[in-house]
Amino acid sequence: MLMLGFAGFMGILKIILMALAAFGLFDAAFRREDAFRAADKQNKVFWLIILGIALVVSYLFSILSILPIAGAVASIVYIVDVRPALQQVGGGRGFGRRGGSSSDGPYGPWNGGR
Repeated sequence: MLMLGFAGFMGILKIILMALAAFGLFDAAFRREDAFRAADKQNKVFWLIILGIALVVSYLFSILSILPIAGAVASIVYIVDVRPALQQVGGGRGFGRRGGSSSDGPYGPWNGGR
């Protein structure tokens, strides 16, 4: 009974780690390349490869292995450090973020650029 509960907990933890890596991967995919350089972070391809590997490793290997833990650390570093820096320099819309302001029209601001 206890082992069944532990296996269920590890399964939920595996899903959480996969979701974390998938969120980071999709967010990095929708950012502009020049935003990574402007934020003085590694380039976009580097983060796409690292987060893609983290997603695959978290799917294939057991949580008790070192590889999913390293993938989780990479995903957390992207979400906690790189993503806010990219948002600060205005690196594209990103995943789950609206761009522009409420007074923007299709060709620029409605208020005449004030």
